[in-house]
Amino acid sequence: MRSPDGGVVIGSLLQVESQFAMYAVIATGGKQVRVAEGQQVHVELLGLEQGAAVDFTPVLVVDGSTVLATPTQLAGSKVSGRIVGSASGPKINGFVYKRRTNQRRRYGHRQHYQVVEITSIVKG
Repeated sequence: MRSPDGGVVIGSLLQVESQFAMYAVIATGGKQVRVAEGQQVHVELLGLEQGAAVDFTPVLVVDGSTVLATPTQLAGSKVSGRIVGSASGPKINGFVYKRRTNQRRRYGHRQHYQVVEITSIVKG
């Protein structure tokens, strides 16, 4: 089966939706992340040690065909997880160069993350 853009579709949309029947979008570290129960996600450092429980406020909760998106619908909703470890992102090497002045500067950066396993998603 072909999709409208010419790609190949494997399976049906119903099978894809049933894989993550309930999911939420959480905001953490200035980013929004789509999460499902049992999933492990990398988030910015939270300042908590490994094994600590953490709660996130969802921006969007989808349960099958039910979508909760407004602040009144999301009142009482929460996404719970626990910190299972830490990880590092890719090494980024930077180089600043100004011609004809012998000005060169090299720098590197490696972002550190905490790995959070989502334990439950509660609708409000």
